[in-house]
Amino acid sequence: MMLTPPTPEEYASFYSDYIQRATERGDVIAALPIQINELNAALGDLSDEQARFRTGPAEWSIKEIVSHLIDVERVFSYRLLCISRNDQTSLPGFEQDDYVRESGADELPLVDLLIEFEFLRRGNILAVSHMSEEALNRIGTASGAAISAKALVYMLVGHVEHHMASMNEKYLPNLR
Repeated sequence: MMLTPPTPEEYASFYSDYIQRATERGDVIAALPIQINELNAALGDLSDEQARFRTGPAEWSIKEIVSHLIDVERVFSYRLLCISRNDQTSLPGFEQDDYVRESGADELPLVDLLIEFEFLRRGNILAVSHMSEEALNRIGTASGAAISAKALVYMLVGHVEHHMASMNEKYLPNLR
C-alpha cells in the first residue's frame, strides 16, 4: 500500500510540520518500521544516566521525550482507529506537558521505553496494513479540528521525525 500525502483540508495547520516531515520520507508505510530501528540506533547505546540528560532545566530529558513519543503514538493511533471505523465522536486533545510530568519516565529503564515504543508501533503497522483506502480517507474531528485517518498515519511518522531531529541536533551531540 502506498499513501499519498493528505491535503491541507485533512488536518489542522498546527500539524503541518509533522505532515511535511513525513512527506519528505517518501513512503510513510515503509517509514513506520524503519523509525523503530532509527530510534534504537540513536538511543539504544545510551546509559540510563545519559538518557536523563536535558538541554535545560525546563526541557524534557531524553527518557521523557521517548515517553512522549509513546504517549503520542497511543493518542494518534486511538484517533486513527476511531476515524477509520467511521466513529464521528469528537475526540479530545491532551496536554503533553502534563502527560510527561506524570509519566515518571526518568525512573524507567530506557530499554523498556524503547521496547514499549516498538510494540506500539508494530501494532500500528499491522492496524494500518488492514485498513482499506476508504477507511484511511475518512475524516473525523480531533482537538476541535477536522482530520483524516490518512493524515494521522503521516502524523505518526512526522511526530517521530520532529523529535529525532531535535535529539540529533540538541541532545545527542552533548553525549558523544
